[in-house]
Amino acid sequence: MQNNLNRLNMCEYKCGNCCGGISGKGCSKHADKLNTYDWLADLPDNADACNIVEVQFKPPRKGFFINENKLELVKGDIVAVEGNPGHDIGTVTMTGRLVPLQLKKANLKPGTELKKIYRKARQVDMDKFAEAKAREHDTMIESRQIAKDLGLKMKIGDVEYQGDGSKAIFYYIADERVDFRQLIKVLAERFHVRIEMKQIGARQEAGRIGGIGPCGRELCCATWLTRFVSVATSAARFQDVSLNPQKLAGQCAKLKCCINYEVDQYVESLKRLPSREIVLYTQDSEYYFFKADILNHLVTYSRDKHILSGEKTITARRAFDVINMNREGHKPLSLVEDGETEAAPASADLLTQDNIDRFDKKKGGKGRQRRDRNRQNRGGSDTQKK
Repeated sequence: MQNNLNRLNMCEYKCGNCCGGISGKGCSKHADKLNTYDWLADLPDNADACNIVEVQFKPPRKGFFINENKLELVKGDIVAVEGNPGHDIGTVTMTGRLVPLQLKKANLKPGTELKKIYRKARQVDMDKFAEAKAREHDTMIESRQIAKDLGLKMKIGDVEYQGDGSKAIFYYIADERVDFRQLIKVLAERFHVRIEMKQIGARQEAGRIGGIGPCGRELCCATWLTRFVSVATSAARFQDVSLNPQKLAGQCAKLKCCINYEVDQYVESLKRLPSREIVLYTQDSEYYFFKADILNHLVTYSRDKHILSGEKTITARRAFDVINMNREGHKPLSLVEDGETEAAPASADLLTQDNIDRFDKKKGGKGRQRRDRNRQNRGGSDTQKK
């Protein structure tokens, strides 16, 4: 009976969310951005193909350990691994043939010394692990106050305790170099654990905390994004996005990662548009580039360089035809090709919906209609009286 209870308690730490598809062994918690589907987990000799196991701790920390004791491990097992000092508790996320590919992805060299897996976690290990995890939030709040009292220009964003509670990792962000030697002494005396400080960036902190973006969805860095690529303002220029810092910055106060998602498509589409410096000549006027609908390949030209005057919206193909005619010394009658209507821009001005007195106009219109009906009714009644 006791063994069954222990087994139930252990299952609370497993994914408990198998896909029910090809293989339940390769499944894991879908909401975890570090999850990798092990599509070779069904093979009978998969676990024996490699003695290195991938183990995940508190996201986004992962590690690789040697299974020297030849334990029968599958994805989702809770194991006790070698720590520094003591031992740590983690979840097996991958075994077998796909582990060497993960090692290559993590840029670990073949001669790197790996730590060992001690055993599958027992109930005593899980009790210590749960007790240590329960202390993380209070430790983070108290450590922030200690750093503030010491006058350190840093922010402690998260705290992670080791599985046996003998060590704590403090993740912090700082704009400049911080001398936290005195802080380590104070924290060690206060919490009676070994202290390790790790500096992270603003994007890593946003990924650990999480949140909702302006698109209405959960932050990419908190759900699936694991590698942060540098974002430049040139990517926004390629997409004709307004260079407003408040709109381009995310919750981490850095440029939004999603600016890079479609920039390649915009760069490719820009190659099919004429240069902005080219002036188009017709028999009646000169036209200057004003704006472009990049994805729809529509270009709007104006007769004035600085303001929109006498605008004409044409396709990119028609613009290239006019450019070729100008190079040959010919000027068309109009930018719009004979027999074709002017291309209408696909985008609509949404600012017209934000008129501050739009509700007042509706109320005034209904009031006037009501007053007119009342006058008509009074006029009809007066006629009947006469």
